[in-house]
Amino acid sequence: MTHELRIAVATDPGLVREHNEDSVYVRADLQAVADGMGGHEHGELASAMAVDVLATWQGDLGPAVAEIARRLDAEAPQGAGTTLTAMRWEGLAFQLAHIGDSRAYVLREGELRQISHDHTMVQALVDAGRMTLEEAANHPRRAYVLRALQSGNSHDPDLSWHQAKIEDRYLLCSDGLTDYADLHDVHDILLSTEDGTEAAWQLIALANGNGGPDNITCVITDVVKKKWWQR
Repeated sequence: MTHELRIAVATDPGLVREHNEDSVYVRADLQAVADGMGGHEHGELASAMAVDVLATWQGDLGPAVAEIARRLDAEAPQGAGTTLTAMRWEGLAFQLAHIGDSRAYVLREGELRQISHDHTMVQALVDAGRMTLEEAANHPRRAYVLRALQSGNSHDPDLSWHQAKIEDRYLLCSDGLTDYADLHDVHDILLSTEDGTEAAWQLIALANGNGGPDNITCVITDVVKKKWWQR
């Protein structure tokens, strides 16, 4: 293998909430962010259950998400739910599993691009041509999620395959970042801050600097070329 993944994680409850309902899981071939819903006890339980399943999972993420839904139905209180955005790597290719309004981005050759698609009411209105992206970003119900993993009412995730390139930088994040940080500022931090851990904490500081009313989680994965002596 001629490349390696350098992974950095930062998570924070934000400035308002006492509990962090976000859960995060990373290993060399898998990174995931889950944002719990349904009140802090239910939300924490649901997001933790999602990453618990992934922690022991090998292989395709479709059955993994189905297992999370089954566990939620069997073990979680009614209404407990979570978003999930996860990347599973096979060499330079990765499978993306996504449901809800957490997000995945790629920074490639200086351009930041979202590679997940929000499952929210405002995104559905944007898709239908009834709302602009600018209106959606400021809508008071922008966090209203149409699809999630939820006890008694889970939906299917989006599953897709992508090809990475050396020097790509990937960001997984909960909406505590994207709802309270300008994407131009996110782009600038990801582009200018080489160290992934420092960049992740700068992103959290950015959201907190704008009031930080929600939990904030960031996972940054850098695809880097191995040095000749590491091969």
